[in-house]
Amino acid sequence: MKVAIVGATGLVGGVLLKVLSERDFPISELILVASPRSVGKKIRYQSKEYTIQSIEAAIEAKPNIAIFSAGGGTSGKYARQFTEVGTTVIDNSSFWRMDKQVPLVVPEVNGSVLTKDDLLIANPNCSTMQMMLPLKVLHDAFGIKRLVISTYQSFTGTGVKAVQQYEAEKTGNTLSVEECAYPHPIFANCLPHCGDFDDSAYTTEEIKLVNETRKILADDSIAVTATCVRVPVFGGHSESINIEFRNEFDIKKVIQLLEGSSGIVVQDDWKKNAYPTPLQAYDKDEVFVGRIRRDKSIKNGLNIWVVSDNLRKGAATNTVQIAEYLLEHQLING
Repeated sequence: MKVAIVGATGLVGGVLLKVLSERDFPISELILVASPRSVGKKIRYQSKEYTIQSIEAAIEAKPNIAIFSAGGGTSGKYARQFTEVGTTVIDNSSFWRMDKQVPLVVPEVNGSVLTKDDLLIANPNCSTMQMMLPLKVLHDAFGIKRLVISTYQSFTGTGVKAVQQYEAEKTGNTLSVEECAYPHPIFANCLPHCGDFDDSAYTTEEIKLVNETRKILADDSIAVTATCVRVPVFGGHSESINIEFRNEFDIKKVIQLLEGSSGIVVQDDWKKNAYPTPLQAYDKDEVFVGRIRRDKSIKNGLNIWVVSDNLRKGAATNTVQIAEYLLEHQLING
């Protein structure tokens, strides 16, 4: 199995290599790709050094799988060039997610939509992805009518530049405006500003939650509204989700369904202060769910708290799980 990682030197790229190694993904040849300024540099993977190659060289190598984590511009320009040589591309950027011809996949939720003809597969946004696991099982059981989502997203989701800004502010160093990822300090602060604002006054992260949720759950009737907040947390993203169901539900049944779902860990014992936190979720692949309680202000209302490591299940792990699903079901060419 010949595998290319496009964006190998980035924050998610590093986690991708770690996850591939941990899960012992079968690789006969590894092709590492980064920006032109990184070509020729070395990266170590499983005690072996690999030289960073150009993306053109990677296309010529015709890998079985190419995992993209290099931004939407790179994905938009090069993803189809890989598929044209028979490579299956799993893309982490937002570029292809809402393309009607491109499946948007969380394997535990909708892996069954994948076929051998799908040479381009999109990875959902990290904040969308983690909530899909609990929402899918609850939607199937009770029918989701409306979602009100408030996110508390780690600055690591913005990338290396945000990490550098946080570290500089933490140590009291001053950066130029050009060196900063955010228009305000992120250390000891919260910014209700994830992504870019559009003309509706919503941000791109909030719009992704609306559109991607409907696509993955295959239900455009679900009403979704969101406010996304960037927080000075390293371990992962947290979400407060208010759900209005179409049908009546029982709290015990909700917990039973969540506890029986693959990839979910329920931590919900308020008497013992047991609930998920980013520190607990850090460097783990599961989605953690707690604070499960009825919303008494509306009929058929439920509140849940969802936490996951945004660089693992929110990005790297899900792409590897997609690749594993493709292998298991013999959907890879070559």
